[in-house]
Amino acid sequence: MVVSDAPDTDAPLAGVGVLITRPAHQAAHLAQLIEQAGGVAIRFPTIEIAPPVDLDPLLAIFGRLAEYDLAIFISPNAVEQTFSWLRAAKREWPSNLPVACVGRTTAAAVEKQGLHATVPSERYDSEALLGLSLLQNVAHKQAVIFRGDGGRELLGDTLRQRGAAVTYAQCYRRIRPHADAETLIDTWRRGEIQVVSVTSTEGLRNLHALLGETGRGWLYATPVVVLSEAQAATCRELGGEAAIMIATAATDEAILEAVKTWRRERLSL
Repeated sequence: MVVSDAPDTDAPLAGVGVLITRPAHQAAHLAQLIEQAGGVAIRFPTIEIAPPVDLDPLLAIFGRLAEYDLAIFISPNAVEQTFSWLRAAKREWPSNLPVACVGRTTAAAVEKQGLHATVPSERYDSEALLGLSLLQNVAHKQAVIFRGDGGRELLGDTLRQRGAAVTYAQCYRRIRPHADAETLIDTWRRGEIQVVSVTSTEGLRNLHALLGETGRGWLYATPVVVLSEAQAATCRELGGEAAIMIATAATDEAILEAVKTWRRERLSL
């Protein structure tokens, strides 16, 4: 694929191949946006969502949800998996339990469940979430954080420093998929990938591992769109040498705008 040097206002991403690394069940909307802008969406999931190894701790938390003063969801997957397991357990979400989320996409997933979520207005990370008034006066309160296995500890550690009792609720696992990296590398060799979209640090590390020594050079030389400075730092740590663009929000629309901005700047050179 050869990227056109002529701008097209109707198809601003004409000739631009964008690698999407989201989990398969979450890639469709971003792929649609890219294709509507004239680009080519290349799907290569670097994370799969799997059930927890042991559901009992999560079910026990469901049994005492009414005791919590605050619930926090780290990701859309955390929302979707939590409410799926909640329905399977025939449990109800307490109507008076406040919900906070890291980003707008996660908040939208909460709203689909008929609930309201408090979310930062500008930056979408744990640091911004900790700045919300809802998370300030939490001494002697009970907070539950719904997330996958592992992840950053900043949120829970800071809430504990502020006097809260924090429980982590693992509602899913992230696993590295079995994927045909050779096919992806061949796509790179043919010049069909101009930008990589990364939505999690773990997904980026999985991509790095799946590509192996043969394919990593292509990754290092390709501009990457990420959602946070932490992800950008991981790109640099892994050897990325091309442009790293941080989307203004953790949404598919913001990822699309970041790719469009890269294309406009490239055409202006």
